[in-house]
Amino acid sequence: MITQATKAQDIKRAWHLIDVKDKTLGRVSSEIAQLLMGKSKAYFVRNLDCGDYVVVVNAKTVKATGRKEEQKKYYRHSGYPGGFKVESLKELRVRKPEDIIVHAVKGMLPDNRLKDRMLTRLFVFAGEEHTYQDKLRQ
Repeated sequence: MITQATKAQDIKRAWHLIDVKDKTLGRVSSEIAQLLMGKSKAYFVRNLDCGDYVVVVNAKTVKATGRKEEQKKYYRHSGYPGGFKVESLKELRVRKPEDIIVHAVKGMLPDNRLKDRMLTRLFVFAGEEHTYQDKLRQ
């Protein structure tokens, strides 16, 4: 018996809806990262993008354990002198709650050329409404 190599045309992509309301950030992010990579599929290979589409709703209500709400910091820099910004999880939740999930999932994906392609299949929404109802009903 010969093992068949996975080809790009063999990959089938499904759509997943994940409601993160009152779920722990790290645990749900690792679940999302595995769906984006396609690790649960029988034909998974690291050199191909085998993952599925993931729609995340209720990002503003994701839970953080301990004192992370005040202590967890997010850093960014505009590229200009004096452009360094620091904000806590609480501040980011008010400004742009979708970035909390995206940042966590991005850190759990492999650092290779496929990372950006995997992240394009992640759709995060702060509230209950999303624009992918037609895709999820298949």
